[in-house]
Amino acid sequence: MDTEERSRRQAEAHRAAAVLRSREVATVALTFVDTAGITRVKAVPVARLVHAATWGVGMSPVFDAFLSDDSIVAGRFAGGPVGDLRLFPDLSRLTVLAAQPGWAWAPVDRLAQDGSAHPLDQRSLARRQVAQLADGGYTARMAFEIEWAVGVDRPDSDDFIAAVRGPAYGFTRVVEASDYLHDLANALAAQGIEAEQIHPEYAEGQFEVSVVAEDPVAAADTFVLTRETIRAVSRRQGLRASFSPKTVAGGVGNGGHVHLSLWAEGRNAFADGRARYGMTEVADRFSAGILDHLPALLAVGTASAASYLRLIPQHWAGAFQAWGLENRETALRFVTGSPGDSYRAANLEVKSFDESANPYLVVAGLIGAGLDGIAADRPLPEPLEVDPAGLGETERSTRGIRPLPASLDDVATAFEADDALTAAFGAELATTIVEVRRAEHARFASASEEEIAVAVRWKY
Repeated sequence: MDTEERSRRQAEAHRAAAVLRSREVATVALTFVDTAGITRVKAVPVARLVHAATWGVGMSPVFDAFLSDDSIVAGRFAGGPVGDLRLFPDLSRLTVLAAQPGWAWAPVDRLAQDGSAHPLDQRSLARRQVAQLADGGYTARMAFEIEWAVGVDRPDSDDFIAAVRGPAYGFTRVVEASDYLHDLANALAAQGIEAEQIHPEYAEGQFEVSVVAEDPVAAADTFVLTRETIRAVSRRQGLRASFSPKTVAGGVGNGGHVHLSLWAEGRNAFADGRARYGMTEVADRFSAGILDHLPALLAVGTASAASYLRLIPQHWAGAFQAWGLENRETALRFVTGSPGDSYRAANLEVKSFDESANPYLVVAGLIGAGLDGIAADRPLPEPLEVDPAGLGETERSTRGIRPLPASLDDVATAFEADDALTAAFGAELATTIVEVRRAEHARFASASEEEIAVAVRWKY
């Protein structure tokens, strides 16, 4: 980082600090997401924002080797006591927090002390992948669906007791939670988050909010901000929000589906093409790359032992490596949108992922896989028009439909063997992802489903 860039950051921070003071903000939360999918934070008073934006805030790189229970893996590139890096807030995303009076928020880039990108910084990786996409003449738009279960906040217990009793998708549940959902909608709007819809979901006490698609890095930022806003609004209402893949053992669990579209010269490559269902050839190849690399992508998209309690057939979780038009049991669901609106709405939904994921790793991985699909020029296989669980094993095998890996150890092995993704992520980050996933797998190797669900219920 040169002197000119530091001066630019300093001037931007002076302007931002003045605005924050005028809005009675005292403290700014600076967040990043670690390899285990936990949002970590350092906070600075507004009086120190200029210094933080110019010179960064010191932070140990040890957090890249944290597990979800805050234990630390002694890895090859992370997990030791030596070293330091700097957290630089991205002030273009600086947001006054509607549900936390006196607070603002900004995501950070984690840089080395000389101002270069830290090799394990996931947000910098996502930005590099977006730049690589642009080098090929493309942009992408992405959005995360956010599901959560609302429970009663009991200081004496970590049990989950649903805060609403209404049926799945039922208006009764909205009636029960009207004030809560009203406050949440207002908080999101006040923070500039454009929600497309909010509604009750299938599981006990579960809701979902969908937001508009954005640039991939912005979409990852919005995921973090939306989730923490839901958490804060819940606390203010005497409730508790769980984003865990399995809030209750035997329950449905929370997904973190990703919607994405590829654009070139202002046109959506998933619409008005000559490939299947109106895709262009490049969208077909991009999607094929994601499908091909999906077992390895689970290492970043399903990061918890609880993920594999959710990723099972006939739960609309996408447990099979297959795709289809509006097929909610395949890992990839192609969405055309309504006739006349497909030029805007057509997209690919990745259903297998959940909210234990680091969203920056997710967008980087999806772009890397898609670019490899374009480079390989491999078309998508035939789409699946039925529930894959309803086919016999022989027919699934004949059609190349495989169940996705069933454990963190399995996806770590798949990721480790994926040359395209490990090269895109770099040796330091790729190795650390594998180490953290295997350590998390070992932690729960002898645990029951109930023990896993309880252990991570309030971690995400």
